[in-house]
Amino acid sequence: MELNGQTVPRVFNGLWQLSSPAWGSAPKSKMKKHFKQLLENKFWAFDMADHYGDAELIFSELRQTSSHTFCATKWCVFDNEFEVSPENVKKEIDTRIRRTGGVDLLQFYWQNKDAEKPMLEICKLIVEDKRCKLGLCNFDTLLMKKVVESGIKVYTNQVQFSLIDIRPRLKMGKFCDENDIKLLAYGTLCGGFLSDKWLGKEEPDIYGDDSITPSQRKYFDMIENWGGWDLFQELLAALKKISAKRDDLSISIVAARWVLKHSFVGSIIIGTRLGVKDHSLENIIIDDYTWDISTEEMGCIDSILEKSRASHLIELLGDCGDEYR
Repeated sequence: MELNGQTVPRVFNGLWQLSSPAWGSAPKSKMKKHFKQLLENKFWAFDMADHYGDAELIFSELRQTSSHTFCATKWCVFDNEFEVSPENVKKEIDTRIRRTGGVDLLQFYWQNKDAEKPMLEICKLIVEDKRCKLGLCNFDTLLMKKVVESGIKVYTNQVQFSLIDIRPRLKMGKFCDENDIKLLAYGTLCGGFLSDKWLGKEEPDIYGDDSITPSQRKYFDMIENWGGWDLFQELLAALKKISAKRDDLSISIVAARWVLKHSFVGSIIIGTRLGVKDHSLENIIIDDYTWDISTEEMGCIDSILEKSRASHLIELLGDCGDEYR
């Protein structure tokens, strides 16, 4: 995927886990070592946000050791108090550039869907600033369409997409293909539920078990809406059968590759616990095109999705990103 003059990796390092110690923490020395290893393995694109704790500041410090990194951060407007003007928008962009050391992709989130005029004005001003490309975050298809039809160039939209949340396939994907917009997909592994670890396991006690992360509490609700734990186990078993045919594959790798097979997906964002746990070797396999999910295997996966309520999530939750408004 081409962004800001660079062909970026198809796997981004997501730094949302720096927003809370619930995912684990590490000393700066281990973070630096892990960061270096990610770069050596060619995973040099990082996704963060203004509300992910110190993620921007930590990234800014770590990136000083390399001249080759890609910074995707966010500017999120959660209320109606922001006064739109060229000066104020420039100030917000300045803040993110200062905190990160340079922004390649600025992903804009706008809470109030009814206030279209200031939203469009901000997008226009970001594009006119020229210091970073404009991406969107959790914009539904209609909202994204209004931005595009205003003549504003949009490069990406970051939304949830996985085997459990297939909403981008139902509506947004077609619009993206028609308008040269790529999705940056998060939630691809459902907080780690789409993994070998959970195959054959009983339904977790998401509030009674201290090992359950904030992400897993969120994605457990998605699994319940999708079809429940028993059907989820059937999906894990099918993914395991696919992974078992090939060396070094796991359920997570197959689940991630399934998302990347969609033409409208530019990259997936996988949470990175800097200094805590390194998944870079698995990520190399995700992006290795010497293997693929066969047509027959895709059909097996689709047969399970057809048993689920996946196609009805758009009716329950709304289009992509609507659950956050």
